[in-house]
Amino acid sequence: MNIRFGNPDRPNSYIGRTVPRPNARRLVEGRGRYVDDLVLPRMLHVVFLRSPHAHAKINAIALNGADKAKGVKRVFTGRDLVPLCRPWVGVLQHLKGMKSAPQHALAVDRATWVGEAVVAVVADTRLAAEDAIALIDVDYAPLDPLVDMRTALDPSTPVLHESLGDNLTFRRLHEAGDVDAVFSSDATIVSASFKTGRHTGVTLEPRSILADYDPSENQLTVHHSTQVPHMIQVVLAEQLGLPESHVRVQCGDVGGSFGIKVHVYPDEVATAAIAKTMGRPVKFIADRVESFSTDIHARDHEIDARIAVSSDGKILAIDVDDYTGIGPYSVYPRTSAIEGNQVVNLCGGPYDFANYRARTTVVLQNKTPTCQYRAVGHPIAVTVTEGLVDMAAEAIGMDPIEIRRRNLYRDDAYPVTSVANLRFEGLSHHQSLDKIIELMDYDGLRADQWAHRSKSIHRGIGIASFIELTNPSPFMYGIGGARISAQDGCTVRMDPDGSVVALSGVTEQGQGTETMLAQIVAESVGVAIGQIKIVTGDTRTTPFGGGTWASRGTGIGGEAALQAGRALRQNILGVAAVMLQATPDDLDIRSGQIVDAASGAERMTLAELGRVVYFRGDTLPKDLPRELVVTRHYITSEYPFAFTNGVQASYVEVDTETGFVKLLGHWCVEDCGRVINPQLVDEQIRGGIVQGIGDALYEESLYDASGQLTNATMADYLVPMSAEMPDIVIGHVETPTAESELGAKGAGEAGTAGAPAAIMNAINDAILPFGGRITEMPMTPERVLTAIGAMADGR
Repeated sequence: MNIRFGNPDRPNSYIGRTVPRPNARRLVEGRGRYVDDLVLPRMLHVVFLRSPHAHAKINAIALNGADKAKGVKRVFTGRDLVPLCRPWVGVLQHLKGMKSAPQHALAVDRATWVGEAVVAVVADTRLAAEDAIALIDVDYAPLDPLVDMRTALDPSTPVLHESLGDNLTFRRLHEAGDVDAVFSSDATIVSASFKTGRHTGVTLEPRSILADYDPSENQLTVHHSTQVPHMIQVVLAEQLGLPESHVRVQCGDVGGSFGIKVHVYPDEVATAAIAKTMGRPVKFIADRVESFSTDIHARDHEIDARIAVSSDGKILAIDVDDYTGIGPYSVYPRTSAIEGNQVVNLCGGPYDFANYRARTTVVLQNKTPTCQYRAVGHPIAVTVTEGLVDMAAEAIGMDPIEIRRRNLYRDDAYPVTSVANLRFEGLSHHQSLDKIIELMDYDGLRADQWAHRSKSIHRGIGIASFIELTNPSPFMYGIGGARISAQDGCTVRMDPDGSVVALSGVTEQGQGTETMLAQIVAESVGVAIGQIKIVTGDTRTTPFGGGTWASRGTGIGGEAALQAGRALRQNILGVAAVMLQATPDDLDIRSGQIVDAASGAERMTLAELGRVVYFRGDTLPKDLPRELVVTRHYITSEYPFAFTNGVQASYVEVDTETGFVKLLGHWCVEDCGRVINPQLVDEQIRGGIVQGIGDALYEESLYDASGQLTNATMADYLVPMSAEMPDIVIGHVETPTAESELGAKGAGEAGTAGAPAAIMNAINDAILPFGGRITEMPMTPERVLTAIGAMADGR
């Protein structure tokens, strides 16, 4: 039976509606269970001694009695863990030429960034372990650190890993058309250099793991604050030499992820290896300083770019040269080259033009490793593209809205393949642009801007169109050799009382996964949402799946839930038809009742059907299928990604005396395909925009020339707070993907993708009378003043 999604006249119509989160009350009452809440019998704590040097040889480690200190059970060095835990190399086969060095759970011969774990102390309490750590002396021989990405490949720069031959991890060049010919023509050419600040996720709950090994069953159980329990299961089995079926990863409540918790971290692997060795539960909870220096960083890019446009505003060519530093190792298994690769893929994404050249150069550094963080590569590509488009509009005297209208892919152009060889199934750039102009009252804001400028109050409007890749297929990792699943599964079960349990491979990270799944299952089966129980995050019980990343939870996990729910529904109706001497097409399930499809008259409760199937199956025909547990899997196949699109706008006021930026308003129109829960989607986008505001104005991990991280505390690392946030207005266009019945794409990263560019363009619009321009993020007051010349002339 086909379900008309969002039909308000149909009972149990939940898709397209805002419904409360089923887990909200539990969390609000403080009943959430995070890893640090768990206490197991005989549990130990591990604390890591970390390198104070960006680059140093480890000559010797003197324990000085740390191993005999009160409460200490054992001390592990890197060499102690070598026979217990296999090293790993973070490369992907389809990233041609990519290389990285083998990485161990603890540093063995050298420390390669400030914060790398060198020694592990295991004790009865964390305090005892920390006291023992203070006794240990490590004889370091400092080496020259590699900190500057631009000079990493110079012949005079030392090679970080001699076995690699140089400091180049990955380079990719994409060319289409004749870029040089365009830039040699009489087109209007604008060029700029962009810099994006290296920063990190700052999750409320830090990285956390509790590993428990039972030698009698050769069973490792890991409680983990992670986005990808099945991936972690596979990795730990491989690194610790266990069958995958003997590793269970449980992911309960998670206090934020943002991509930070989708990776494999050496100290977490070390914790599991130590638990396996000692045969006792071992817990590691990162503190905030550890988080700043060991959680993956991202966005460390320097880009030289240029654009050529015709006199009538048509984009003729874009040329991008991206440099990024990733730390001393490529992070396993997703790799640190993906962000730069995404910059090549996504620059120019919304626009229809023929000549494109983009190169990324990914190099090693003695800094915290970088990897994939919310909206991987998107904010960088959008900032470069939309910054160039605004500069081109200024150069030819065209309104920034008009230049976009002339270059965005037409809404009736699809399917289409972009100049970067991305396949777009169906997008809505023009419809989205029209909607945001209406939402923000563009003409009214322009009038307000000019009225205030006459009073020497400088306000600006910024626009940024963007695309976002969601629902990644096996193309993302599978063909590259990493065991990261692109499929997902859902098991839906009706219990004897007529209630329904759904077990899904995607995870709840605070974004509303449980709500989304409950809505889909309730509608597809035909029961009230209060009769649904969602289970996620347990590799022992849930179908194997990819987890939560790349805006895939609804589009892939939700589709698996839809198919499983529909299959269960058909099974129920098949049994009911026999019991009621009807045909399945004559019956329907509404509000937990089997009813006559035509009249709606109630015929039987699901509880009565469950009673017969589970307890009196002998009364049913012997050959009657009566399976009330159904599992379905889903994987995308037609397109490598389901692309979404949108546009953001920002209205700011710049204090030209202080350089401070005040956000007056922000708007986003997003086309994420089918919207399952409008409020959840809106809040996902708002949350992403807030993180994008952090990118634009506040967040940056600062290093000195010796590779020291200088702002590893919340007192020094700035994050956006509620007082600084403007009203954020969200609008939607819905272009469902035809690749799934649900039609959902994703929205988890869209807010982050476009916000920095919109704010940058708004600031530059505000300071236009001063003749300056800012292209370095975060756009701090000092950088704003420099852009308008106030720093140079002493004002």
